[in-house]
Amino acid sequence: MSDFGPVGGDVWTVPFAGGAPVDVTAKQPVTFTSLAWVSGGLRASYLRGNAMGGAAIDPRGRVTPLIDIPDASLGAGDGRIAWAADGRTFATVTQRYDKAPAIHAGSPGAVRQLTHDNDGLTPSVSAQSISWKSDGYDVQGWLVGPRVTSTGKAPMIVTVHGGPSSATSPRFVGADSAEAALTARGYYLFYPNPRGSYGQGEAFTAANKRDFGGGDLRDILAGVDAVEKVAPIDDARLGLTGGSYGGFMAMWANTQTNRFKAIVAGAGLSNWISYYGTNGIDQWMIPFFGKSAYDDPEAYAKVSAITYIKKARTPTFIYVGERDIEVPPGQSIEYWHALKELGVPTTLMIYPDEGHGIRQPEHVADLKKRVFAWWAQYLGAK
Repeated sequence: MSDFGPVGGDVWTVPFAGGAPVDVTAKQPVTFTSLAWVSGGLRASYLRGNAMGGAAIDPRGRVTPLIDIPDASLGAGDGRIAWAADGRTFATVTQRYDKAPAIHAGSPGAVRQLTHDNDGLTPSVSAQSISWKSDGYDVQGWLVGPRVTSTGKAPMIVTVHGGPSSATSPRFVGADSAEAALTARGYYLFYPNPRGSYGQGEAFTAANKRDFGGGDLRDILAGVDAVEKVAPIDDARLGLTGGSYGGFMAMWANTQTNRFKAIVAGAGLSNWISYYGTNGIDQWMIPFFGKSAYDDPEAYAKVSAITYIKKARTPTFIYVGERDIEVPPGQSIEYWHALKELGVPTTLMIYPDEGHGIRQPEHVADLKKRVFAWWAQYLGAK
């Protein structure tokens, strides 16, 4: 139910001889993100709110945490943790927003840092985990800001992750990164993990089925409220951005709220009906919508930004790759055309020879320059 990289869900087992699969971790308040079956037993990594860790899982589903690290990301190749045969010794790469990657290894209660190559890298940002309630759900996100705060209130950019089944987790912010450049200009950056994300259990991840742009948008707006209680955010200078599903959310939010004063939408979906017939991965939508766009077009139309486009008021910068087959450029063109006709300030960039993401260095530099100028124009921070 998501892209190849962000794997997540419950752990199921089935006998080699056949039989019904069994969810052995049902109702666990975590998302399991990788599996390894070693001689010491079944091991799994997991995401639990603001923490990542690893656990032993017995055939009956009893979960025994072996490592749990808050405010950090873990990585080890395709998995999150590399396990030794005994199932108790492990290695992983850890990183935080303000701490560069390093290899840690050991056993439960005895984990130590093995590499120190990056110890001299100076943190560029401050960061904290933010938790809030929304419609009875526990929701979590990350607030990234400058190391030294200035007087007065600051603009904030909200970034919605793709997926939709995924989550934003800490990654070191280097001095030459776009995030460091934005915080140096006085921006705060907010990365919410609304319902549909990983980290709160499978029921939370599945909570946006047939509800794209509904509860998840309410979660995001409630998260902005939570951030404004703990940081000097100017509610009159909020920006919204995202790519892929986050691009859909950016386009959609423009038709649902006027709270944001500037939007940047990357590879977004504006019309689920036309998208269904023109993308190369349409099978992913069936688990979320229940039926195809041909069998239940109303369900697709009611969560399409184009359906409510005449409510859009927020200036929107749009970009997409020319050869994107996951979210074809026609989705961005359709949205841009509508905003243009309605007199909403908008710009569209289609980058040649790019797919689902802008990667060529000259295009990355051009996009960064244009996006920074967009934020500066409408949010007031230079």
